[in-house]
Amino acid sequence: MDFDLAEEHRMLKDLVRRFVDQELMPLETAMMDRDIAGHGPGLSEAERERVDKVSREMGLWGLDAPEDIGGHDLPAVALVGVNEEMGRTITPFTLPPDSPNLRMLMATVSERQREAYLAPYVRGETISAIGISEPGAGSDPARMTSRAVRDGEDWVLNGRKIWISRAAEADFTIVMAVSDKEKGARGGVSAFLVDKGTPGFNVLRRIPMIGGAATYEIALEDCRVEGWKLLGTEGQGFAPMQLRLGTRRIEMAAWSIGMAQRALDMMVEYAPQRTTFGQPLSERQAIQWWIADAATRIHAARLMTYDCAWKLDQGRDVRTEISMIKAFATEMAYEVVDHAMQTFGAMGMTRELPLQLMSARLRTMRIYDGPTEVHKWVVARNLLGSRR
Repeated sequence: MDFDLAEEHRMLKDLVRRFVDQELMPLETAMMDRDIAGHGPGLSEAERERVDKVSREMGLWGLDAPEDIGGHDLPAVALVGVNEEMGRTITPFTLPPDSPNLRMLMATVSERQREAYLAPYVRGETISAIGISEPGAGSDPARMTSRAVRDGEDWVLNGRKIWISRAAEADFTIVMAVSDKEKGARGGVSAFLVDKGTPGFNVLRRIPMIGGAATYEIALEDCRVEGWKLLGTEGQGFAPMQLRLGTRRIEMAAWSIGMAQRALDMMVEYAPQRTTFGQPLSERQAIQWWIADAATRIHAARLMTYDCAWKLDQGRDVRTEISMIKAFATEMAYEVVDHAMQTFGAMGMTRELPLQLMSARLRTMRIYDGPTEVHKWVVARNLLGSRR
């Protein structure tokens, strides 16, 4: 059993680490200053142009996209290493294209959609969003009420969607809707490609989230979508949607490992320097145990995540493992960052360190793409179901 990355994947991980250290981390101070000034922790236009240019020149775009349209077609194992490194910084930057929607498109597009949507997306020319959640429905897709009704060759969509990232700026949004009310979530949910500016696709409001992020609520009001923009097979949108969600959850586990590792490194560096009551913090048992526990749990989360990615690359069913790592890694990292903030004392409560943005990001990640409690329920249900 080999626990090492392949040489080319290790080299890629090292390359991404250099990119994060040299390009993204130096932007954190200015970004936090903008956040303190009330402008939110985002990149300026000039900063984004530079990191786009540098990351493209380094060959970091389209890492898991198909080779025949300009991607590198890397396996999930390689992307765990990439996303762990990306998770170490609080600078909000995603290497184009965003993998979850990419994976869903790759699994479903027709030839026409491949040219019109997938290829520009891989080239980094477009931004996508996805509308799944609905007001009051929470994490239960069976309660989805947005409807898609045939009208000649077209489809007409009606309903509400909420908690959509990038809905206002996305060039197209993948919208999930019920196309067969009788079947519902079991064979009656379809996916549609809805372009920005489509009549009836209305962005109702921007919803500020903790940590400076934002999501949106949209209304679909007699939103007409051409028939060829049905994504995949009618009524079979649930499985590709789960592929998309699984991809994000593995990403989140890797990001959590990266954040926890950075918080641990900060504790290890700071504890010997800070003296209280005549002793450095590094001599305090509480601090020692936090550091030991953090290192142990990071190691466990890393192994679990690589194991899940490897099984995914082998074509195995990893639904249980995905729920395990999403719940375990996000909760682990949140506690490690919280202990790091406690170690730094009053300084840990300031907005001058990255810890507060890491904590806010992890707090939302414990909810996004399925809250911890739902994932634990999924694991237990799968285990108990198999025993029956």
